[in-house]
This record gives sequence, structure tokens and C-alpha cells, in this order.
Amino acid sequence: MKVLYVPRKWILAIILCIGIGLGTWYVVKPEAVQTAGSPAASKRIVINMVTGEFKSKLDNGKEIEAYRWDPGTIHIPHNQPVTLSIYGVNGKEHPFYIEGTNVKGNVIKGKETVLHLRFKKEGIYRLICKTHADISHNGPMIAYLVVD
Repeated sequence: MKVLYVPRKWILAIILCIGIGLGTWYVVKPEAVQTAGSPAASKRIVINMVTGEFKSKLDNGKEIEAYRWDPGTIHIPHNQPVTLSIYGVNGKEHPFYIEGTNVKGNVIKGKETVLHLRFKKEGIYRLICKTHADISHNGPMIAYLVVD
């Protein structure tokens, strides 16, 4: 029977070479590279909103209510395609417009209204419900679209 004898120096040299090789690989390894897909600049952002309602009673027993968009403020990147999906939860219907644009629509309870938007000018645009435009009509039901 033959026995293979490896000197201690050789074992240390082999371990050292393996360590140096792994260290070098770790430092120079290539990062993950995306090989397919669309550029980030053209990805459509999807924003979800709902209609909401608050109810309360005054000391005299009179019931008061207020309607709102939720979330009430949305940040949108300038000149990027955006899909705004609004689901009607409270209130029968909410006809609306986006101030400073020609965008108009209607949100109906139990249904989704989808808008495809692209804001070319920076600024704050108000999404205003025509039915609940002020306090006397259980509002104001306004959301702020901050484009920057």
C-alpha cells in the first residue's frame, strides 16, 4: 500500500493560493447586467386612489359628512407616463376634472376609473370633484397632484 505524503509547506501554499484566487474573484467579479427589458425612463407608474367619506354628528344631532380622495397628495415625475386608477368606494358618483388640463371624468361607486396621464409642465395640479367642491356640498373634495 502506498501512502501519499504532502509536506506541510505545500498544504499551506495550496490554501493560500485558493484564498488569493477567491479574494481576487470577489473583487473583480462582474455585477449583474440587465440583458432585456425596457428602459426605466419609459416605465409607466401606476397610482391607486379611492373615494372616501367621513361622517359625524353635531351636539344638536345633525349628521355631517365630508368626502375626499385618498391619498390626498400624490407626487408624479415630470414628463413620465402615469396611470391613475380611482376606485369608487363612497358616494354614488364623483364627476371630476384636473385643474389646468382638459382631463375630465367620473368615478362611480363600485367601479374603477382609469386615466392615462403625462404632465409636461411641473407644478401642483388639483383633482377636484364637481359634486363636493366646497364645504356647503360636503367638501372640498380635492387631491393635489405634485409634478416635479
